[in-house]
Amino acid sequence: MLNFVICDDNLNILDRLEKLLENIFTKNNLEGQVSFKFDNFEDLLACFDNGNQIDVLLLDINLKSQKTGLDLAEEIRKKNKNVYLIFTTGHLEYAMIAYKYKTFDYLAKPITYERLEDTVKRLFDDIYGLPKKYIKIDNKHTLIDETQIQYIKRDGMKLIFHTSSRDYETYSSFNKIQETLPKNFTRCHKSYIVNLNNINDVDPVTLTISLNDNSFCNIGPKYKKEFMEVMKNYGTTK
Repeated sequence: MLNFVICDDNLNILDRLEKLLENIFTKNNLEGQVSFKFDNFEDLLACFDNGNQIDVLLLDINLKSQKTGLDLAEEIRKKNKNVYLIFTTGHLEYAMIAYKYKTFDYLAKPITYERLEDTVKRLFDDIYGLPKKYIKIDNKHTLIDETQIQYIKRDGMKLIFHTSSRDYETYSSFNKIQETLPKNFTRCHKSYIVNLNNINDVDPVTLTISLNDNSFCNIGPKYKKEFMEVMKNYGTTK
């Protein structure tokens, strides 16, 4: 279980971040909890001095006090060299300075659910050393983290690898890549291969697959029976 602490002088932001984190833990089945939240630096420093187990600290840089979040980070690093620091602020000019304190990430306000979720998932991967697998998509040695691929679309002579952050295009065919893909990638349409791990929902009536990044792809009628059987056996039907 990872213990998260939040420090921000805005009580509304404190409550919102706590709710966002709890939602992220539940949605992604992550062993995390918000152990403490503070709106002043005195209580935060006391929490570290009292020997509480703190694994992750979300710290606002622009605290309305004589100490900034950067000042606190310097003191906290002397007390705890291993805590994961995530800075939050509305002022982008602090970003480069923040990394001086062995910062894991820097979140610009207003913080979105998607941005926070991405950071939390990467943090858990980093702490628990989950191995990443990459897929080579072309002769230029372009590698994509397979967990980020939502689907692969055939578009004429090109293949489009749609990920949660961007699309990658290459000239190839399904026949060339299918045997090289992990078992969680399966054909669902003449023009689509989908990543089973990133499926959020399947509508068997409209033959539509919704994915974790809110994108969609289709199920071809001739592929429906086999695809639904694969889904059933793979255990991803929701």
